[in-house]
Amino acid sequence: MDFLHNSLELIEQYMMAYGYWTVFFGVMLENAGLPIPGETILLVAGYFSSTGVFNIFTVMLLAAIGAIIGDNIGFAVGHHYGRGFLLKVGKYVFLTPHRLEYMESYFKNHGNKTILVARFITGLRVFAALLAGASNMKWRIFLFYNVCGAILWSIVITILGYVFGQSLPLLLKWVGRSGTIFLIVAIIIAVISWRIYRHRVED
Repeated sequence: MDFLHNSLELIEQYMMAYGYWTVFFGVMLENAGLPIPGETILLVAGYFSSTGVFNIFTVMLLAAIGAIIGDNIGFAVGHHYGRGFLLKVGKYVFLTPHRLEYMESYFKNHGNKTILVARFITGLRVFAALLAGASNMKWRIFLFYNVCGAILWSIVITILGYVFGQSLPLLLKWVGRSGTIFLIVAIIIAVISWRIYRHRVED
């Protein structure tokens, strides 16, 4: 709890010092793959909007732009370097060339839906764009669903902070739990899909 309280205080200090730039760069860097608490920053920005420090529509706009730019950086990195990197380190994380082929097939068939909802899922928000790029997903398809997802996520998270910001620690806990639940569900679906795919290939 002390760590969460200190983190919130630090984010608030940055916002008071740098204003909207904290929102833009915080969200952008997280979506580019860096361990920055972009979602927390956006929730705090939503709360600041309710107090009149920020304008809620400006926060939504900057968060959406930051998310789009960050994801495209992650996609570009994944496209140019991700596949080779994944093949190199894959043996340490049980990612065989065969499984990488499945991942590429998955993003070819379901990448649009994954990119749309990924930013609401803990962990996947950071790596989805990188994996999409590494899987050679077509950029124009990625961009369309990335923009739609970024706008939806920015609106939802900002409004949550605006409405429930008076209880930020509790809000962060519930948003974090929801993201973790979505992650577990996504892993279960991925495992089942992999089993079905493997069974079909073997047949």
